[in-house]
Amino acid sequence: MRLVFDPVFGEVDLTASVEELASLAGAVAEGDRLIRSTSPPDDDTLAGVEVRKASGPGIRIELDAARQVLVIGGDPGARAILAADFQSMATAEDGGHLHIDYFPGHPYLVEGSLPVVVNSPHGGMPTR
Repeated sequence: MRLVFDPVFGEVDLTASVEELASLAGAVAEGDRLIRSTSPPDDDTLAGVEVRKASGPGIRIELDAARQVLVIGGDPGARAILAADFQSMATAEDGGHLHIDYFPGHPYLVEGSLPVVVNSPHGGMPTR
């Protein structure tokens, strides 16, 4: 898994294999887990994702800049929805990407959450 923080756009770009995305989906559903990146950290590449259980409502995605870790914290219901989004990207066979961005009325993100772009393990734009 490779996580790159873009300071210009203030978002994280996540690229992972099918297995890594499925593992991330499981970690988000369970909570309280750290998944290390397979890419060595540098100025923009993050060291991993930490999932934390939290009382809700919703999920907050933020950057722990000191540790270079993306932190996902939220209640079980909201984490289940995000986990399903990650799992959908892992199982989709037609490529593309998923934008996880807060907007008023978002079903699980809270205001102030860092945007994340999840790239399909199958690359590119959808073929269908």
